[in-house]
Amino acid sequence: MAKLTFYGGVREIGGNKILLEDDKGKLFLDFGYPYKKYRDFYEEYLKPRPGAGLLDMLVMGLLPKLEGIYRTDLEREDLWQRFRQAEHYRKLEDIDGILLTHAHLDHSGHIAFLRDDIPVYATATTAFIAKAIQDSGKASYDQQVCYFTPRIEECAEGLKQGAYIASSAGDRQRRFCVADRSKLSQEAEKFWEKATGRKKFVWQPLDDISKCGFNLCCFPVDHSIPGACAWGIETSSGWVIYSGDLRLHGREGRLTESMIKEAARLRPRALILEGTNVNRAANVSEQEVYENAFKAIRDARGLVIADFSPRDVNRLLTFLQVARDTKRKLAILPKDAYLLKTMRLLEPEIPDLAADGNLAIYQETTAAKSPAAWLRSIYDDYSGKIVLARDVGANQGDFILSFSFWDLNELPSIQPRAGSLYVFSSSEPHDEEQQMDFWRLHHWLKHFQLRAFGLPLARGGEWEIPEEERGLHASGHACGPDLLRVAREIRPEMLIPVHSEKPEFYVDNLRDSGIDIILPTEGGTVAI
Repeated sequence: MAKLTFYGGVREIGGNKILLEDDKGKLFLDFGYPYKKYRDFYEEYLKPRPGAGLLDMLVMGLLPKLEGIYRTDLEREDLWQRFRQAEHYRKLEDIDGILLTHAHLDHSGHIAFLRDDIPVYATATTAFIAKAIQDSGKASYDQQVCYFTPRIEECAEGLKQGAYIASSAGDRQRRFCVADRSKLSQEAEKFWEKATGRKKFVWQPLDDISKCGFNLCCFPVDHSIPGACAWGIETSSGWVIYSGDLRLHGREGRLTESMIKEAARLRPRALILEGTNVNRAANVSEQEVYENAFKAIRDARGLVIADFSPRDVNRLLTFLQVARDTKRKLAILPKDAYLLKTMRLLEPEIPDLAADGNLAIYQETTAAKSPAAWLRSIYDDYSGKIVLARDVGANQGDFILSFSFWDLNELPSIQPRAGSLYVFSSSEPHDEEQQMDFWRLHHWLKHFQLRAFGLPLARGGEWEIPEEERGLHASGHACGPDLLRVAREIRPEMLIPVHSEKPEFYVDNLRDSGIDIILPTEGGTVAI
């Protein structure tokens, strides 16, 4: 009989770590970074100690106490002795792989700690986006998904205990098993090593797996990041469908529709279904975002700043269309340009940065004199597309700047004219830390006399977007009625909610459906 053990994603949004075991083998369904748990203990200036290896992560409950699955270069000899009597401790070996649903770090980030001989099953787009995010970000040791530098324990002279430091042995690459090998061209494979000098892309097709004993199906779905998928796993108890994150209202909603039909044909024993937005009655579509953004920007005078998630390529394409239709240029940051360049290797419909006259690349004022290899490749390949603060400042009516809150420190160099427009196209704050960021954002806008549109305001202890300014954000997650439709049409024998703070929604709304609703517990096991 197959069973599922839930080490993350229980009554939390993200951090999914679900172990599937059967006589056919063992698989993890995602292995994500648990943002909420991190915020309980850590913040910008208080972080887990890289020099402590796995210790901080295990003691603080940020990683499951599973001996045998983690990188040995992060383990001291006596590490596991202190945990072998702990709750949910287990020695676990012979893992067949990680089924990765998409490249968001709350699903992928803690792959960084796993042994590099454990393969990662994913779409090609997810693998390449994960690399682009790691290349162009400041990936700490707990978010290095695609490659990592092994660490050695070193003790300085006069000290009795050492710390883990990066070795000089070079990087280790993870092996990806890609579900859509047709997307991998020779040019795409070369890119894996060219931009950063990394080793050759280590991959194999999903239908040529020597280690995994399961029959797997990969179902593309629509989400706020390209390459997302759901997984089907055939176990001795029947098919298990794992949704990952999905939506029906996005540009590629047809993919999710197709997944529902294909999954239903398998007559699954279990459906593990996300529930991020179970309390939301309806969703804004990306087309509505375009229409509302266009109305806000078409009559704007001076500079326009568009604030949206940097990895939401659909939103970037929406604002690129708004830029075309308002006769402006969308100026994106180099890391966004790098992501587009990466994606175009696999998705030909992604705009060509070099050829698109409405795209520009904003170079930060304090850019490093010796940029990283990925950044140098952007400056070299698109030198004619680079704009500086002085260019934007002198021609403010010509640009939509793709900036988030974290990029506002460029405004003193740009000097936006009073009355310029700040369009907020992202989600409202969800915790106290984000509320503080919004408080600071309002102060920035007030200082530069920028007019905000779509920005949440604090009212009666809640943050709300003014009624007339709503409709600028299409969530990456399905709303409650759509999630119920997914469950009813796939019609599993049992449904297990994850990635949700309110999993009881499914109990309350599927009482008479004939579907058995099982609410998982942290570290608990469900027999299927």
